[in-house]
Formats: sequence, C-alpha cells, structure tokens
Amino acid sequence: MQIEEAIQTRRAVKAYDASFQLSRDEKDELLQLALLAPSAFNLQHVRFVEVSDPELRAQIREVGWNQAQMTDASMLVVVCAQVDSWEKNVRRVWEGAPNEVQDYMAGAIDNYYRGKPQVQRDEAMRSCALMAQTLMLAARGKGLDSCPMDGFDFDAVAKLINLPDNHVIAMMVAVGKRAAEPKPRIGKLPFEEVIIRDRF
Repeated sequence: MQIEEAIQTRRAVKAYDASFQLSRDEKDELLQLALLAPSAFNLQHVRFVEVSDPELRAQIREVGWNQAQMTDASMLVVVCAQVDSWEKNVRRVWEGAPNEVQDYMAGAIDNYYRGKPQVQRDEAMRSCALMAQTLMLAARGKGLDSCPMDGFDFDAVAKLINLPDNHVIAMMVAVGKRAAEPKPRIGKLPFEEVIIRDRF
C-alpha cells in the first residue's frame, strides 16, 4: 500500500475479527517498523508492552471501559515511556558516534532535561505519540487496522503490567482485522481554519 493510501484509509477501528491472529513474527515486524520513528535526542524513551496473555488482556478490558478491541484485536500494545531515559541511557543511545559528539550530546541533553520534570514527561509523551502513529501506519500499510486508546484506568493498567516507577503510560494501540466497516468521517473542520500560515 502506498503511504498516501495508508494515511487516507487509517481509521480508529473498534470492531475486530477475534478469529484473526497475527503470528509472533508478524507482530514483531510491526513493532520493529514502529521503532524506526524518531525520538527526542534519540533517547528512545518508548517501551512497547505487547500483551499476548488472554487473561491479562481480559483484565485490561475490565479496567478499560469494557472496550471489545482490547481482547478481540489480534494485537494489543501498551505504549509506555521511560521518563528518565535522558539520564540513564544518554551514553548508550549515542554509542558509536565520535567521542566529541557523545560529550556534546550528553551535555546538551543534561542541560535540556535536568530539574525539568514537565519537559521530561512531555518529551516522553511526544516520542510515544510518534511511535504509536508509526505503528498504526505500518499496520495499515499491511492491510490491517488499528485503534489508539486512552479510555482506561491508567493506574490499574500500570499495576497489571508491573509498570516501573520511572515509566509512564501514554496510550494503547489495538491492531487486527476489522470486523465491520468504520463509520464515515464526520465533523472535519475546514482546512482553512486549522492551517495557519506563519502566524495566528
């Protein structure tokens, strides 16, 4: 599928064919593609929790407003981020660069994040959003459908997946084969209203 078609036909699909199953290799291929998305300072904040255990998925559905896609879609991914990646992984993510580049980036990253918890969280969330969208487009490019979700009890899901204290959950993404056609697009604001040239 061409990228334009994938963008145009990607929809938030709620109804999935529960009998359709992706293999582990197929899931991993989608996740590998998603990981090619950019992240701030190449910090690679994002951690994908790919939930395959049916019992765990049922528990997530219980704290997720009983959304059917949490159990019926072939793949469920909790998109998380390591908020302190800026401090813990700075040398690892620039390994292989010249030493002067590594030193420069380590200083720049420290200056940008240290003592700024809101910046740390915001950057992690931006990275999650970029990777989640890349996952959804990768899925659509393979003829699959997806649904981004934030309608769930974040604290309850965090407990269910044993989320470490230095991580946050941004959203979930369900991926699978649609069981019904999505409803028509509605309520799209005019292009001229949402595109601003140079300044408001």
